[in-house]
Amino acid sequence: MKRTIIDASQLELTEKVVSIKRVTKVVKGGRNFRFAALVVVGDGNGHVGTGLGKATEIPEAIRKGKEDAIKKLITVPLDENQSIPHDLQAKFGSASVLLKRAPEGTGIIAGGPARAVLELAGYKNIRTKSLGSNNKQNVVLATIKGLGALTTPEEVAKKRGKSVEEILA
Repeated sequence: MKRTIIDASQLELTEKVVSIKRVTKVVKGGRNFRFAALVVVGDGNGHVGTGLGKATEIPEAIRKGKEDAIKKLITVPLDENQSIPHDLQAKFGSASVLLKRAPEGTGIIAGGPARAVLELAGYKNIRTKSLGSNNKQNVVLATIKGLGALTTPEEVAKKRGKSVEEILA
């Protein structure tokens, strides 16, 4: 996964809370309740990140999740019709996500967790299918992993020492 250092202070980031889980720890005196919040942040223009925050209060867990997501921002490629450059399948844990290119006017066809990531990354036309586990955290992380593995035709041409026209032919 390409992880470049991104200065988040220059980006207009929006956040979306994908899930909030109540986690219980049984101790001698009873139960301790805590919350885990899965948060996705993005600028809608090729930058997206995800983070997990844990705390005793929900707002604090969301704040921690947002901070974690900002630290983990990645840059993703967008093609001319706001889709991905090529199809691919990404796996994280037992969750697998299939990402497919789509022509102009298709919209975002994706399930809840993957949709949050794709919307905040700035994609307008993409088809996805969640395979295997539908655990929200693993689906989000598989989607991020897949988007980080995308390569543009320019990058492939440079790596192979050819022109972009030769690659696309």
